Amino acid sequence: MSYDPDNIFTKIIAGEIPSHKVYEDNVCISIMDIMPEAPGHVLVVPKQGSRNLLDADADTLADVIKRVQKIGNAVKKAMNADGILLRQANEEAAGQTVYHLHFHLIPCHKNVSRRDHVSGTTANEELAANCEKIKAAL
Repeated sequence: MSYDPDNIFTKIIAGEIPSHKVYEDNVCISIMDIMPEAPGHVLVVPKQGSRNLLDADADTLADVIKRVQKIGNAVKKAMNADGILLRQANEEAAGQTVYHLHFHLIPCHKNVSRRDHVSGTTANEELAANCEKIKAAL
């Protein structure tokens, strides 16, 4: 299947849809996931469009993974997490729902279950507060 440039992430990158922005540079944008599996769940989205990992430019991947690591460390620190789950799905069978490459960074705490990703949205106030914590940790 091909990449559709008219997806929600390209609209967020263009500023057409509001988001809680954790980080942005010329390579990627990182935003709070509105349906977090845990408080502090963020997405790292390359600005260069590709459907997913399977068709992404290798140089873009190399640049983006550096940001994933940097933001992942900030999420872990800000949310006082015991670990970070990195998730990246490719195609519907693997659970991909938005067909623009993106990485999930989900803070994990021992003995605390995560929510299902599509179980509902989180209040803007909570997303904004967690966003500020993570930005401060960057």
